[in-house]
Amino acid sequence: MSEPNIQSARAKMQVSDEVAVQITAMNKWYGQFHVLRDINLTVNRGERIVIAGPSGSGKSTMIRCINRLEEHQSGQIIVDGIELTSDLKNIDKVRSEVGMVFQHFNLFPHLTILENLTLAPIWVRKVPKREAEETAMYFLEKVKIPEQAHKYPGQLSGGQQQRVAIARSLCMKPRIMLFDEPTSALDPEMIKEVLDTMIELAEEGMTMLCVTHEMGFAQAVANRVIFMADGQIVEQNNPHDFFNNPQSERTKQFLSQILGH
Repeated sequence: MSEPNIQSARAKMQVSDEVAVQITAMNKWYGQFHVLRDINLTVNRGERIVIAGPSGSGKSTMIRCINRLEEHQSGQIIVDGIELTSDLKNIDKVRSEVGMVFQHFNLFPHLTILENLTLAPIWVRKVPKREAEETAMYFLEKVKIPEQAHKYPGQLSGGQQQRVAIARSLCMKPRIMLFDEPTSALDPEMIKEVLDTMIELAEEGMTMLCVTHEMGFAQAVANRVIFMADGQIVEQNNPHDFFNNPQSERTKQFLSQILGH
């Protein structure tokens, strides 16, 4: 990642005092397995948080709880002022404000790229087809693949498909974006194009929570890096202090493995 990219991303970051996500004493079990333990996290509007940690530490499960793809058993999650409970109306409200990009692109193979992008706005938000298509083309321009609009997902590279998945989320005009290891299924040469797209989003002030092993991305755009292990938040700090002055032994061990020092 080039130095100017990092500089410009940092320069434009504005974090407001308004709380976007509030998680308080949240716990989750899978049967007997206690997967998330007493999670407390406040995310402000415009903040970009990278969540790191070893496999099985609960990172993905935590962000999937934020739009109720996973159900928490105790504690409280409030997104945009709405508490997530089993109330389906509230779940729908939260999901309409929270975009999610997965490790696997989850595009409909039998629909064109344009159809993939307009499906939810037309059916969920009741946006007229022409307006939905204009919005879709705007976001395909933004992720730099407007020429792929009439192709099918199978005709695109993995990096292009992931950028389509990001554009699809943006078409719903979310206030918060969740990324669950968005580059881990990609070939190395495709990772950069997806990360560049995410850096642009960060520059525009999108509230983002991103589970990733891409530590260069964390250093470039995160306001805060959260380290999770064994279902708990072990440490959180600004990127500079997180990487240069980790406080816990568990964090030091993780960084030495992932950064090789």
